[in-house]
Amino acid sequence: MELHSLAQLVGQEIALSDWLTVSQALIDAFADVTGDRQWIHVDPARARRESPFGGTIAHGFLTLALLPAQLDRLVAIRDARMTVNYGLNRVRFPAPVLVDSRIRVHLHLQSVELIELPERTFQVVWRAEFEAQGAPKSVCVAELIVRYYPAAA
Repeated sequence: MELHSLAQLVGQEIALSDWLTVSQALIDAFADVTGDRQWIHVDPARARRESPFGGTIAHGFLTLALLPAQLDRLVAIRDARMTVNYGLNRVRFPAPVLVDSRIRVHLHLQSVELIELPERTFQVVWRAEFEAQGAPKSVCVAELIVRYYPAAA
């Protein structure tokens, strides 16, 4: 995909990732890195007894943290020399990700804007919608803003 052709794809679903299993080991590793060791995430016995979900659930921010790598795997911008995550417009976690769920992301191209910073840059808004296999609602919906810096001509 080339930067100059992105604008033609606004409003379309661009990619769909493979399924990824969210294991307890992944949840525990995220808890270790972030220090968020709330029992609903890291104590399977207590979560089975006390939570309304019947077991542990992934951190919402764990799901969100998977987004940049998924974007890189799914969308190759051949003429960008550098890519920077600029921020998020909106993030929601409509449903929990249960331990051992399989999730995937749908990527939609929401907007493309050419901006002049110290240099010409493409600011792209991606709408990402994560689904869990068999779940009735999305588990994460986010608008990710990415800046693509074109390769020198």
